[in-house]
Amino acid sequence: MAMEIILTVSSPPHIYGKDTVVRRMRDVLIALSPSCALGIYYYGNHAFLIIAVAIASAVAAEHLYQKVTGKKSTINDLSAVITGLLLAFNLPPGVPLWLPVVGSVFAIVAVKQLFGGLGSNFVNPALAARAMLLASFPVHMTSWTLPDAVTSATYLARIKINPLFVPEAYDYMALLFGKIGGCIGETSAAALIIGGIYLLVRKVINWRIPVFYIGSFAVFAFIFGRESFFSGHVLFEALNGGLMLGAFFMATDYATSPITPNGKIIMGIGCGFLTVMIRFYGGYPEGVSYAILIMNLFVPLIDKYFRPRVYGSGKGKKN
Repeated sequence: MAMEIILTVSSPPHIYGKDTVVRRMRDVLIALSPSCALGIYYYGNHAFLIIAVAIASAVAAEHLYQKVTGKKSTINDLSAVITGLLLAFNLPPGVPLWLPVVGSVFAIVAVKQLFGGLGSNFVNPALAARAMLLASFPVHMTSWTLPDAVTSATYLARIKINPLFVPEAYDYMALLFGKIGGCIGETSAAALIIGGIYLLVRKVINWRIPVFYIGSFAVFAFIFGRESFFSGHVLFEALNGGLMLGAFFMATDYATSPITPNGKIIMGIGCGFLTVMIRFYGGYPEGVSYAILIMNLFVPLIDKYFRPRVYGSGKGKKN
């Protein structure tokens, strides 16, 4: 009698190790906690409610979808929690509470589960949800509140409107520690950098994407400049918007980033270039979300053409 062999087929990458999905996701939550705490501190109870509603909606959407479709529930792996939290980080602090519900359901069901669940989505769910919300509800998604509860445009929005905007006139310490207008989780560059360093030390993410993303962004921002070529205010551009959040926590998503070392470098450079192009020449003041989503679409092509050569497969020299 032949022995029946049961094989488990799953989406790549296939890496064996002691780490588990839960452990990796827990590390990401720890890394995001400084930004989360500052977002709630600066923007108050409503920001806390947005975060809580986004996370609860993401977890509920995943559980209900898997229950309806007869699949095993995977809410314990914390991936839905991460998706909800990252979506909340990408929302203005004054949005109505139904908005994160719509975004979380879209991220989990339309972007993640319909394509096979964790590891099978081809774009980042939280960023895809943000793009959908921005296209569907632009007024809510572009209404900003400062930490003192005053409604105002972000620095990037101001410089987009006013070509005479002078970056040197603004408080860089406020930019670094988050006391400015913006999305809940992206305002404090320092908190995001601390979280990113934690992920690098824990080897949860690879250094290539964030380093080449931020590095190429700085180079292209200086070269193209807002006033003229080779006149860019690199520090101002880097500390504003979602660059740090995108570089450390979005572009490094396992399912939507290249698996090869050279591919990760190409991913980082592509994100940096597209972010600058969208910021400087596009109609939207920020470019991180769309830059990462565009590069997500190129990941299969990057992995195909930048995979390492198999040892012994090259043509040898003739004697």
